[in-house]
Amino acid sequence: PHICEQISLVPAQKNYCDNHPKIMVRVRDGAQTAISECQFQFKNDRWNCSTADKRQVFGKVLQRGKWPRKIRQLRQPVLPHSFQGLVVEYCSREAAFAHAITSAAVTYEVTRACSRGHLIECSCDGRKRGSSKDNTGKFEWGGCSDDVQFGMSVAEEFIDANEIAQHDGRAIMNLHNNRAGRKTVKAFKKRKCKCHGATDTCPLRTCWEELDEFRLTGNYLKRKYDGAVRVTVRQGSREMTLHTTVSSHKPPTKRDLVYLEDSPNYCIRSEATGSLGTSGRECNLTSKGIDGCALLCCGRGHDTSRVTRTRKCNCRFHFCCEIRCKLCTETLDVYTCK
Repeated sequence: PHICEQISLVPAQKNYCDNHPKIMVRVRDGAQTAISECQFQFKNDRWNCSTADKRQVFGKVLQRGKWPRKIRQLRQPVLPHSFQGLVVEYCSREAAFAHAITSAAVTYEVTRACSRGHLIECSCDGRKRGSSKDNTGKFEWGGCSDDVQFGMSVAEEFIDANEIAQHDGRAIMNLHNNRAGRKTVKAFKKRKCKCHGATDTCPLRTCWEELDEFRLTGNYLKRKYDGAVRVTVRQGSREMTLHTTVSSHKPPTKRDLVYLEDSPNYCIRSEATGSLGTSGRECNLTSKGIDGCALLCCGRGHDTSRVTRTRKCNCRFHFCCEIRCKLCTETLDVYTCK
C-alpha cells in the first residue's frame, strides 16, 4: 500500500506526502536511521530505545506528563508502526532526543538522496560554484556538494507540521528540538578535494562538501541529551516561549535540547509507561558508569553465568583483497540484572 495510507497525518503532512511520494521514502529511511542511532547511543542506558510495545521503538516510554486527556488524544502517531515511536508526543528528556535525532536523520537521508540522484526534486548544491579559498589556498568548487538546505527544508516542512497544528507547550518544545537536530546535521560537513596537475604542488584543486558520517551527529546529540535544559513554557503577548526553570541559568542555545518534565522510572517494566525495565539486561561488573551492574540493575543485584562464545580472531590481510580470520572459543562470566 501507498506510504501515505499507512500513517496518520495532519492535513499539511498528508498533502506533502501525496505530492512527494519519493521523498517520503527517504523520510522513512531517516526514521529508521534515527532508530538505529538511538539504540546505539543508549545501548548501555536504563532506557535503550525499546518499549514493552513491540510495534514501536519509543512509544509510551516517553508518554509521561500532566497533559489533559483531550490533548493526548489529538496526538496521533505520524509514522508507520516500524518507526512511529520516533515522533513521540511527551515532554521528557528522552522525547527531546527522539525528536532531535529524527529531524536530523530525515535531513541527512534526504540530503544524501539528492546528491546520489535518487530524487528529481533536488540534486547538488548549486550555491557551491566558482572560486574560493581555505587555509591551503585557492580552489574551484566542483563535484557534487550536498544540498543540506533542501534536506533541512523537507524535515522542517513535514515533521514540524505536526507540531504547528497543535499550538500547545509540548509543540513549542518539540519544534525547538526538531530545529536543534537539523542544525546539528548541518554543522557536521566535511570538504573533500581532488588535485589536478602533474606536480606534487597541487596547482589546481576541485573541492566539494559532504555531510560527515551520521554517527557524529548522534554523538553530539547524546551529549546534548546528557546536558539537556529543563524549561517552562510561558504565554507571551503574541506567542508561547521557552524559559529556563532557574532564572539565573542561561537560556538554551539553538542546538541545546530542552524538556518540560521528569522521565519515568526505567528500572521496572511498566505497561503504563511502556518501559521494559532492566531485568535480564547484561551489565558490566567493573564499570562505575550507567552500564555498570550497580546502576543499570537499580540496586536489585545481578546474576552471574558462565558462557562459551565463539568470535573471529587473528585476522590477517591476504593479497589481494581478502581478510581471513580464525575462530576462537572463549569462556567468560556474563552478568545480568535480576
